[in-house]
Amino acid sequence: MEIPGGENGDCMLATGTASLVGAIPTEKGTHFRVWAPVTRKVEVVLAKDSSRSRLAPEEGGYFSGVVPDAHAGDLYRFSLDGGEAIPDPASRFQPEGPHGPSEIIDPQAYGWSDDELKWRGISLAGQIFYELHIGTFTPEGTYAAAIAQFPRLRELGITVLECMPLGEFAGKVGWGYDGVDLFAPFHHYGRPEELKRMIDAAHQQGLGVVLDVVYNHLGPDGNYLTKYSDRYFSDDKTEWGASINFDGEDSAPVREFFLANVAYWISEYHFDGLRLDATQSIHDNGSHGNHIITEIAKRARESAGKRSVVVVAENEPQDSCLICPVEEDGYGLDAVWNDDFHHSAVVALTGHREAYFSDHFGRPQEFISSAKYGYLYQGQYYSWQKKPRGTSSLHVDSSAFVTFLENHDQVANLGRSLPLRLISNPARYRAMTGLWLLGPGTPMFFQGQEYGSDAPFFYFADHAGDLAGSVTRGRREFMLQFADQDTPEMRACSENPEDPRTFMKSRLEPSEQERHPEIVRLHRDLLALRREDPVLNRRIGSFVDGAVLGDQSFVLRYVTSVGEDRLIVVNLGVTLELEHLPEPLVAPPAGYTWQLRWASEWPEYGGCGAYAPDRFGSWRLVGECTQLLIPAQPGVFQPEKPKSGAPE
Repeated sequence: MEIPGGENGDCMLATGTASLVGAIPTEKGTHFRVWAPVTRKVEVVLAKDSSRSRLAPEEGGYFSGVVPDAHAGDLYRFSLDGGEAIPDPASRFQPEGPHGPSEIIDPQAYGWSDDELKWRGISLAGQIFYELHIGTFTPEGTYAAAIAQFPRLRELGITVLECMPLGEFAGKVGWGYDGVDLFAPFHHYGRPEELKRMIDAAHQQGLGVVLDVVYNHLGPDGNYLTKYSDRYFSDDKTEWGASINFDGEDSAPVREFFLANVAYWISEYHFDGLRLDATQSIHDNGSHGNHIITEIAKRARESAGKRSVVVVAENEPQDSCLICPVEEDGYGLDAVWNDDFHHSAVVALTGHREAYFSDHFGRPQEFISSAKYGYLYQGQYYSWQKKPRGTSSLHVDSSAFVTFLENHDQVANLGRSLPLRLISNPARYRAMTGLWLLGPGTPMFFQGQEYGSDAPFFYFADHAGDLAGSVTRGRREFMLQFADQDTPEMRACSENPEDPRTFMKSRLEPSEQERHPEIVRLHRDLLALRREDPVLNRRIGSFVDGAVLGDQSFVLRYVTSVGEDRLIVVNLGVTLELEHLPEPLVAPPAGYTWQLRWASEWPEYGGCGAYAPDRFGSWRLVGECTQLLIPAQPGVFQPEKPKSGAPE
C-alpha cells in the first residue's frame, strides 16, 4: 500500500522492498508498516483504548495496513504473535523513552520557511563547522534553548552546526552514540517539531545543520530490533556491540531500513548533511553491489531534492577511499575527520606523547605535510597499533579533511576532559589556532571553544543496573592508556559516568561568553580573514607548499598563478634570528615585499606584539607566534586589520 507523500518525499517514500516503514497519518487514518519476518501476526495496539488492529502480511516479511481510529498524537505499540506490546522500530517519537509507547507524528504538520528563504543547502567549500551536544550546549539542554545562540555563532563566522547523535537512547543523559530508536529524536531535548523549529531557525541565520548518525551498532538498553528479527545484526563485532547486518542473509530489508533513516533526516527534518560515526565498523562485503556507505551518500543526496548536502565520515584507519569518487572505486563522500592533525597539535601544545599520540611528535614537517596531504599516516607502520595505518590521499584536496583542535572524543579522552587551552601555553595555543584556521583544511570548533569556556566535557551516561557498573569499569580501563598523565584532572576524568554531577559539570554556562573577549576576537578575526581574503577563501586557484626553518618553526605558502601569494610563518618555540635563509618559499614575489597582515601575538589577543620580517636583514621570528604575510609594493601598502563583522 502506498501513502501519498509531499513534494520533498516527506512521507519517507523510497525505492526498494521497504518503500515505507513506521506510522504515517493519512486522510483515512494512520498507515503502519513494519518488517517482522519471523512473525505470523502483527497487531497495532492503541494506548487510548487498548484496541488491537491486525496488519496484513506482505511479501518479504512485511506487515502493513491502515488503522482508521489512529491519528497524529496517539500512542501505540506493536504486538507480535499476540505477545507483549513493544515500540515501533521506526517510531518517530518516544515521549516516555525507548521502553515506552511510540507516538504517531504527522511529518507534514510543520510549516518550513526554506522556500521563503530560498535555502539551497550547503556544499563543503568555505564551511566552518561547529560540533555541539544539545544536552550540554545550554543550561536548559533543549532544541528550543539552542536557538538563542545561533546569531552569536553566525556573527563569529560559524557556517555549519554539527549535532551529536539525536536518536532516542536509554536514560536522561548521554552522548547519543548508544541510540536505539534511530527515527525518534531524543525526548528529553524536546519534541520533533521543536527540533524542526531549531533547524529552521538555523537556516534563517544562514547556518547549515549536519547530524551525527550511528550506523555501526545500536545501544544495549531499549533495543527492540531483535524482537522483530535477528537478521538486523551480524556475527561481526564492533567494540561497542554487534555490527549491523548489511551484507548477510536477509540483509536487503536491513539496508533499506537504514537508508530510509538517511532519507528521513534529510527530507523530513531538512538536515543539510550527515556525519557518519566510526565508518570502519560499518561492515559490507559487497554482496549487494555498492558499499552501504556509498548508498548512504547517494540516498542523502536524492532525498535532498534541489538542496545540496554534505556527507562527512569518521574513519580511524584513515581509508582515503571514503572521499574518492565512486567512478574511481571510492565511496563518494565529501570529507573525513583528520585525527592526525589533531594529534600532532596536541603533542606540540602539551608535550605529551602517550597512548595514541605516541606516533606523533608535533614537529614542523608534520604540519607542512598535513596541510599538503591531509592524513600523515597513509600506509606507514603505526607503532601504537603495531601495523600499517592509512591509505594514500596524496591526490585528495586538503579541504576534504576536517581539522580540529578539539572534538567530543578528544576533549573527553585525553585524560583531562579539559579544553586544550587550559593545559597549553597561551601564546603557543594562539599560534596553533592561527595555523589551524589559516590552513587549507575545513575547520571544526567544539562547543565553548570559540569563547574560551573552562567547562570540561566528561563522558556521561545514565544506564541502569549491571550495565551502569559495566560502563563505569570500561571507562576507567580505557583511561589507563593515559596513565602517565596522573593528575587530579586525569583522575577526575575517570570518575563515575553515571553520577549526575558528571553531566552537570559538562554543561556550558552563558556567563562565560564574556569572560575572554580576546579569545572571541582571535577567532572572529581569523574567520573573517579566511572568509574575505581572496586567496584564503579559495576564490583564486592556489596550492600549498611549506618549508622547515628550525626545530619548531616553519612556513606554509599559498602559491598562486597571479602573484597574490600568502605566507604563513609559524614559530612554536623561542624567538629566532635567522641570518641566512636559503629557502625560496620565504622570498616575496618579484617587485614586492612581505607585509604583516595578521599575527597571533597582537596585543588585542593578549600577546606581546609582532612585526613583519626585515626585508634587508635577518628574519626575526617572534617566539610562539603565527603570522600571515601578504605581498605589497614597498612603501605603498599599509595592510588593514581583518574586520570582525558577521559574514554576509
